[in-house]
Amino acid sequence: MRYLLPVSATESAPPPGKTVAQGAAPRPVPGQDRRVQWVLTLAVIAAGILTIRPMGFSGRGLAVAVLFVINSAALLARRLPESKVPKHLALVWLTLGVVAAAALIGVSRSGTSYLFAFFFAGHIGYRLETKPALVLAGICSLLCGGVLYFHLGPGHHLLPWALGLATGTPVLVGIVNRSQRRAVLAAIAAAESAERAARAEAQTAVLTERSRIARDVHDVLAHSLAGINMQLELADALIDTGDLEKVREANNKAHGLVKESLKQAQWTVHALREDSLPLLGSLTAMLESSGHRDVLTVTGTVREVPARVTQNLLRIAQEALTNAARHAPGGDVGVELTFAASSTTLRIGNRPATRKVNAGVGSGMGLIGMRERVALLGGTVTAGPVTEGPDQGGWQVKAVIPG
Repeated sequence: MRYLLPVSATESAPPPGKTVAQGAAPRPVPGQDRRVQWVLTLAVIAAGILTIRPMGFSGRGLAVAVLFVINSAALLARRLPESKVPKHLALVWLTLGVVAAAALIGVSRSGTSYLFAFFFAGHIGYRLETKPALVLAGICSLLCGGVLYFHLGPGHHLLPWALGLATGTPVLVGIVNRSQRRAVLAAIAAAESAERAARAEAQTAVLTERSRIARDVHDVLAHSLAGINMQLELADALIDTGDLEKVREANNKAHGLVKESLKQAQWTVHALREDSLPLLGSLTAMLESSGHRDVLTVTGTVREVPARVTQNLLRIAQEALTNAARHAPGGDVGVELTFAASSTTLRIGNRPATRKVNAGVGSGMGLIGMRERVALLGGTVTAGPVTEGPDQGGWQVKAVIPG
């Protein structure tokens, strides 16, 4: 004789400490199909209808029919989600199911009544915690085995009493399946948590990139646009005086600032590219395009630095050169790039102006932008007047980047 064992791996159960929301569908788990469970449940009920005897509307047949209906209802209740069945109610329901299954084995003469006990035991291991599940499964084995051993029903001669004792063993399958499902759900929850963390990290990276772009836009345009606006306002004021020579001079300065802005914008786009030149090459090219030739001094062993270090040092140099041109026109500019064992240092200094200074009031964001850039790299930046040495009276910006 072949016996069917219950498979409870596809039952719905939330991980420890969690419950499925009311009315919400259970979380799908790979490799599980609820339809299979429905087919197995209906197959047990159909087999019972076809094989369990006697079944009628009077006497023993009525008792068998009533117990069969109770067993079928209890078996169908396996599909109820745990959120709708409190633990104490589940314990009562499964206990009554076990008693009804043992009683059905006792009163029926033939058939597959024993399958209900097997399936109940499997679901007990799945639905209840380990200790109460083992106790209730043991009761199931004793009841079913006792019914057959003491010949309490007409079908005892067809079923060995050892089969009754075996009805509780599927509880182990249920316990294993419950543990596996909880492990899978825990893994899914961990993956979702990691995904949320990755999304948050990506969002932070986007915001950081936006801040960097904002600093680049300021460094490239703010000073130039302020200077252009000042020259145009000066030209408007001079038109009324009729001094066309000064109007032309202001207009030429505005044109020069526009060209400088375009040049700086090109360098900003270049620095933002991932395939930009190494720091030394990029800095040399920028200085030459700005009209500062042979002003770069390099000390230490030249090495490659990360792209973001190159980008930020170029922006700092650009900002310092722009300020030097505005506040110290005609003054000599010197740039030093030092590669030390544990840091990279960029120093931009300029001597006092040799021509008349016509700089307007800046936004004050240039130095703030420098500090933000260096802070992102874990370095330091200092900016201020030179009080001693050959550059006394000038201005110096010094950025030190570790690594």
